[in-house]
Amino acid sequence: MASLTAIILAAGEGTRMRSKTPKLLHKVAGFPIIGHVVTAARDAGANQIAVITAPGAEELRTAVANIDENVQFYTQEVARGTADAAKAARPLFESADGYITVVYGDHPLLTGDVFRLVTEKLDAGWDSVILGFEPKDPTGYGRLVTEGDALKTIVEHKDASEEQRKIGLCNACILGFRAETFGAVIDKVGNDNVQNEFYLGDLVPLANQAGYKVSYAVAEEADVIGVNSRAQLAEAEGLMQKRLRNRALVGGATLIDPETVYFSYDTTLGQDVLVEPGVWFGPRVEISDNVTIKAWSHIEGATIGTGAVIGPFARLRPGSRLAEDAKVGNFVEIKNAEVEQGAKVNHLTYIGDARVGARANIGAGTITCNYDGVNKHFTDIGADTFIGSNTALVAPVKIGDGASIAAGSTITRDVGADELAIARSRQENKPGYAAKIRERNLALKKSKGK
Repeated sequence: MASLTAIILAAGEGTRMRSKTPKLLHKVAGFPIIGHVVTAARDAGANQIAVITAPGAEELRTAVANIDENVQFYTQEVARGTADAAKAARPLFESADGYITVVYGDHPLLTGDVFRLVTEKLDAGWDSVILGFEPKDPTGYGRLVTEGDALKTIVEHKDASEEQRKIGLCNACILGFRAETFGAVIDKVGNDNVQNEFYLGDLVPLANQAGYKVSYAVAEEADVIGVNSRAQLAEAEGLMQKRLRNRALVGGATLIDPETVYFSYDTTLGQDVLVEPGVWFGPRVEISDNVTIKAWSHIEGATIGTGAVIGPFARLRPGSRLAEDAKVGNFVEIKNAEVEQGAKVNHLTYIGDARVGARANIGAGTITCNYDGVNKHFTDIGADTFIGSNTALVAPVKIGDGASIAAGSTITRDVGADELAIARSRQENKPGYAAKIRERNLALKKSKGK
């Protein structure tokens, strides 16, 4: 298989987003737009990836490097068009062999399979292959003028004749070349146009004039949508969620109301997982088989074991680890904590920076007081413990295996195995005193004329 070099163009300003965040760092399914493009290129087999940025794009470069540490960065010093941007990667493409693809970095629905639509035609003997698509509304897109399998030229919408505007096949977002073809034509691109810029589309007629064989591949519109505005970002999110929901269903999960469930790009679900309406998955969620996620739960950065039951209205924050058959119920929040096999945290409870041992039962209203205003502290709750309702466990504290805590207790010291801890004021009943208080309050109310 030929080696593949991917040049990703990421130097655009993205002003239509009206955001201080670089356009390509806005997220689709919890992952930066450019992260999807880099991942797609790697999935297609790219062994070298160049990202072309504008000067001073350190935030963007740092984010991309965190996604893929092997990406190489180049700078387009002055914005002079897409072909000029591609030239910034000259040190990379001049030494490359195999294939070179140039791709726009604002297409988050790209996949490795879409890249392969281009590289497979290069495998078939074409020297250059341009990715096209057939949009419902082609207005504004460059048209691909073809003759059989050959691509003759790309005509921008504003320059197209009435006849050419009837063409439904439009320019998408990937241009592919044999390395020697790209090297032979990239420096021939001129800027004799109204914008005085160098455009990648001009490579097509140049390659044809040089005698190279130029073709095209066709992608689905939903796979090549670009993002230039908040509205297009929302559209991309909707298309990505549709893709992820279908992936979950095909993989053996049941989604009662799929359109109300939101996945992250990396959510993994086992077989026979049941997801009720209104569930939101953030990044880094792994769910084993036979798990039930009840309605309106919010899960992020969590690992959930086989047979666990979550929700409704549960929140699992990053670092949550639920073992087999664990139960986390309504209005329970778990953060950076391990809930071991068969443990139950069913009602109105916060467990943070803690371990809940196997088969433990945590009563309603229990909280781990893990933060002292400066530092976080750990609470260790042993196996087979019973924590009564409305208990405050002031970390750091350890509750031994089999221990019980009386309801309403504030625990500040360790409790040994099989011990019963009671940490509350002794109850005192005063006969008739409630009536006296009531009479006094009624008299006070009457004196105020109420």
